[in-house]
Amino acid sequence: MPAEVRDDTVARSSGGVQSLDRAFAILETMADAGGVIGLSQLAEKAGLPLATIHRLVRTLVNLGYVRQEDSRQYSLGPQLMRLSDTAAKRVRVWTRPAMSAAVAELGESVNLAVLDADEIVYVAQVQPSTNFMRMFTEVGFRTAPHATAVGKAILADYPEEDVVALLERTGMQRHTDSTLVTPQDFLTELAEVRRLGYAVDDGEQEIGVRCIGVAVPGAPQPMALSMSGPSARVDDALVKRAHQVLGETATEIRLVLSKPGSVA
Repeated sequence: MPAEVRDDTVARSSGGVQSLDRAFAILETMADAGGVIGLSQLAEKAGLPLATIHRLVRTLVNLGYVRQEDSRQYSLGPQLMRLSDTAAKRVRVWTRPAMSAAVAELGESVNLAVLDADEIVYVAQVQPSTNFMRMFTEVGFRTAPHATAVGKAILADYPEEDVVALLERTGMQRHTDSTLVTPQDFLTELAEVRRLGYAVDDGEQEIGVRCIGVAVPGAPQPMALSMSGPSARVDDALVKRAHQVLGETATEIRLVLSKPGSVA
């Protein structure tokens, strides 16, 4: 859902600065819009006067955090790349203890992925010391959501019209004979994800690999955890166990990522 600009009362009560509150909410709104948005649409979504939006956006453009396109729309700027890369590294540090504990219990690889625009991006991974198997789920790997357990887990909470629109933008490439390649089949699968509380990729991205995914609730970006392993080892009993362990791990990660810092 689009970010909402916090009002004066929130900014004052939190000891924050209103202009900073608004500037970061503008960046979040742009990200929710896919990274590119017109000024009028940005003002409407942010609930602020056009003049205020224009002033803040101009400052962000000067700093390199927003860029004006030839179309006169505005996009997230290249200066954010440095911040994003550094933050992603810190996320791997913060989440590693919880993910390592899950790996110790399950004996298979555990992955953390986010939905970035229309793509799934794997941002962290912990491998077991034994049973190592090289798979597609490596840090930095990008793919369309429809053939991944993490993609299904994330999109299960999205309105159907938004899911269909995403699938139309990305297409539904067939990776294996098991890949879902029609929007209706995918929506049916998402209904099953909501019923079970977890998603399964049964050889849909890579032959012989089975993944179980759960969403991370309340994450700052649409995010999910998965366990991946050879289909021969990931039987139904392990799937049920993974559902429980990954659910507990997702809650722990949410708490870690929502932990506020302190300012002296």
